[in-house]
Amino acid sequence: MSDAKSDDGKMRNVGGKSAAWLRQVGIRTLPELQQHGAIGAFLKVKKAGFKPSLNLLYALAGALEDCHWQQLGAEKREALVAELHATEESLGIAGKPKWGGPPRPVTTIAGEDYDGPPPEEDEPSPLRFDD
Repeated sequence: MSDAKSDDGKMRNVGGKSAAWLRQVGIRTLPELQQHGAIGAFLKVKKAGFKPSLNLLYALAGALEDCHWQQLGAEKREALVAELHATEESLGIAGKPKWGGPPRPVTTIAGEDYDGPPPEEDEPSPLRFDD
């Protein structure tokens, strides 16, 4: 394929789900992807709340280089990951938990409102249903 965009308008390496994510963040064409770069586009998708894997990063880099993402080679992929981490760190978003925020505090019940766990029974009571 000589063009990173096929005759049907799809970017090389970009499947339906990834294309939908890119559209959601305003990247619809190869020139728009070129403007943001693979790292910038990947971070826009991530910041929008989607959970892209590194395969999206590789796919975008492959689309920009007009090759299959697996043809990028291990060295290029490692460089992309290092650049991604450096960019996240510079933006202050590195090291955040995958679920998107700090752990929530544990709610505890103490004092008069809490009598402790129910006493253990020797025999479990049979289940009953009201008619």
